[in-house]
Amino acid sequence: MDSRSEAMSGARAIVPLAIGVAAYGLAFGLLAAQAGFTWAETGLMGVLVFAGSAQIVAVERLAAGAGVVAALVAGVALNLRLLLVTASIRDLFVGRPLWQRLLGAHLSSDENWALTLARRARDPSLGYWFLVGGGALLVLVWVCAGVLGVLFAARIPDPETYAIDFAFAAAFIAISRSLWRGRSDAAPWITAVAVVIVATRLELFDASWAIVLGGLTGALVAAVRRDD
Repeated sequence: MDSRSEAMSGARAIVPLAIGVAAYGLAFGLLAAQAGFTWAETGLMGVLVFAGSAQIVAVERLAAGAGVVAALVAGVALNLRLLLVTASIRDLFVGRPLWQRLLGAHLSSDENWALTLARRARDPSLGYWFLVGGGALLVLVWVCAGVLGVLFAARIPDPETYAIDFAFAAAFIAISRSLWRGRSDAAPWITAVAVVIVATRLELFDASWAIVLGGLTGALVAAVRRDD
């Protein structure tokens, strides 16, 4: 199978998962609009960042007045798991030029990573371009849904009247549920949540830095368990 056919196969295979991405992408667009983002800024952020949970947390922190640095660090910390995700498929990147390695890493998400692993278990010939094809479609869906969410929000004078202000929590819960892979995730998740709760309840840190600390701690626990 040539690279184009393999990429198209990845894009077709990811369609059912892309429907879910569209749903919380639309929610993210509504949230971004509440935080003052334009449709162009939301679309650009989707293309450059392409990380649902990280984008939601970063925008929420900006809306809360935490500042750009705190929002950026919180988003990055929450997405540290992608270091483990890309490390688990490093064989797909071996021997490829730098631009392909960077493109593949950027387009790697929980959805196309899991799908690629599942399909490779049945057909080892599938690889890099299958991952990229699925990721490219997810980016397109994510960005378009986010932009539509912003445009839709512009027609709603008072989001709280329709409970749209709850979309931050609802979208994050939906994304978090899609990230759960089973009991092996329990220890990192519980550790991260516990650290954030303790840090915020004791007012040891601002909420942004509590999220960062929780993300780092959870990633450390996951890395230790993987080594074991």
